[in-house]
Formats: sequence, C-alpha cells, structure tokens
Amino acid sequence: MDRKLVIYVDVDDTLIRSVGTKQIPMPASVDYVRRMHAAGNTLYCWSRGGADYSRDVATSLGIAECFVSFLAKPDILLDDFGDALLNHCQFILPGNASNHQVGAVPQCCVAAVAIQIGIPLNFVLRLTL
Repeated sequence: MDRKLVIYVDVDDTLIRSVGTKQIPMPASVDYVRRMHAAGNTLYCWSRGGADYSRDVATSLGIAECFVSFLAKPDILLDDFGDALLNHCQFILPGNASNHQVGAVPQCCVAAVAIQIGIPLNFVLRLTL
C-alpha cells in the first residue's frame, strides 16, 4: 500500500494571485489540490491571512471539500530538525504543480507544505518524519 501524504497548501501566490481587490485563481495549483485529494491524501489549507481567509478562498475556488481543515500559517515551528528541516524537503513551485505526479513522490516523503518562513517565495515542501 502506498503511503498517503499530508499536504499543507498556501493561499496567496499559490492558489490565487491578487491584483488590487481581484483574486485570480492559479489553475495548476487548484488542479493539484484536486488530484492530491482524489488520490486519497490529507490536505490542509493555510495562510498568513488566517483560517477564515483560507476557507473563504478555498470555497470561492470550489475546493473547500478537498481540505480537512483551514489554518493560520505558523509564526514559529518547534521541531527537532531545527534549521536542518529544509534539508529533508523537496520543493515544488506553484507553477510546476501541473507537472507533479502523485507517483513521483519518494516513499520517504510524507508531507507537502506550502510555507513562507523568512523566504520571499511560496513553496510546497515535502518533509520526512
């Protein structure tokens, strides 16, 4: 049996781009969410804007049912990996989400996370335990 992933998906500049007050969907990322959900993975949606904002955006995109929960993005991560946490990650930029296949994930990867922690880009991270 394949190990299922726990996937954290960012909102701004990952699921949507904002131009003024208009929110423009990022189709490759929205499709990625649908494919990962259909494959039986567990998805969480998070944003610096908070849990309600994450839920509202996912609802407007018609993908709210793909997520088990909506979260605010953390300010602090307490983890035994410390700075080495990123050494255990595979990065997928939102623009590359349409090329990513479920089967392409190494078995050691058990989570995907879109995160901004002092990095000016949005990433999808795959973390090993």
